[in-house]
Amino acid sequence: MAAGLRAVRRWGLLAAAASPSPSPAFTRSVSVVKEANNGQPNWLGVGMAFGTSAVLWAFLIKEHNEDVMEYERRKQERQHKCTGCS
Repeated sequence: MAAGLRAVRRWGLLAAAASPSPSPAFTRSVSVVKEANNGQPNWLGVGMAFGTSAVLWAFLIKEHNEDVMEYERRKQERQHKCTGCS
């Protein structure tokens, strides 16, 4: 019988019924949120955000230009009808 009671307590069925849970007014929060300090912005974070955005835009524009050049090259190859080249 004792083993059965231990199993029930382990599952929390009797423990929850035996002791009432604390009310939310008496519990403490685990995390504490600091108030934002707008007088001193995080310039490192701002710089990293803008820098990342600039790098991504530069990469996007570079890739676009390469794709346009490849498109134009293939377009010229399609229009070339010379039989002596091949």
